[in-house]
Amino acid sequence: LEPHLEALRRELGGPAVLSVLVALIAVAITFLIWRFVQGRKSSRKAVLLLGLCDAGKTLLFARLLSGRYRDTQTSITDSSATYRLSQDKSTNVTLIDLPGHESLRLQFLERFKAAARAIVFVVDSVAFQREVKDVAEFLYQVLVDSTVLRNAPALLIACNKQDVTMAKSAKLIQQQLEKELNTLRVTRSAAPTSLDGSATGGPAQLGKKGKDFDFSQLPMKVEFVECSARGSKGEEGEADLEGLEKWLAKVA
Repeated sequence: LEPHLEALRRELGGPAVLSVLVALIAVAITFLIWRFVQGRKSSRKAVLLLGLCDAGKTLLFARLLSGRYRDTQTSITDSSATYRLSQDKSTNVTLIDLPGHESLRLQFLERFKAAARAIVFVVDSVAFQREVKDVAEFLYQVLVDSTVLRNAPALLIACNKQDVTMAKSAKLIQQQLEKELNTLRVTRSAAPTSLDGSATGGPAQLGKKGKDFDFSQLPMKVEFVECSARGSKGEEGEADLEGLEKWLAKVA
């Protein structure tokens, strides 16, 4: 390689010109890599709404789209619609509400996970204390999935039903989830299997080996927000989704 570089130096008139050329090539390669990464991200336009049954995903989905309250029932299939940002009507994402039933949620996540730009994991803040193990189990399955780890979509834990007096705070929910996810990681003796059937490398795949788990260890940015799809005034009032809407504006 050195003889070729020397010949190139002579042809270009010296080492300074060659250095400039090498720098330009490096910049061009960096730009192409950046365009490739951005292109992959821009092709993922879906925001997935996940969570257990009765967490309030479907009402939250309806409120985001129309602002109006509506009676809902447990979903057995997905629902999708275009969500346009109120500040910028030209910017939009596809909201996809996925069923939360235990027998359905993973197969629907398998179908849509590759298209996810972001994930909203909806938690019932009122029932959280009794459902914490089930919530953590589902979240664990999402977080160790190979596609989710590779794409690292932004993740929001939406602590819903904050209009109810007994609702747990986002801070407490975060602490309890980190504790439960750490326990799951430690107690899994065999390597967990991702949604596509491939091994993910064992429990250490979640977080950092040798340290108690916390959400900052994940490859994606994780945020928590308190919200209420029903709203403090019930069916006639407005939902309290300001934090969620601001987050959607960031990830769109």
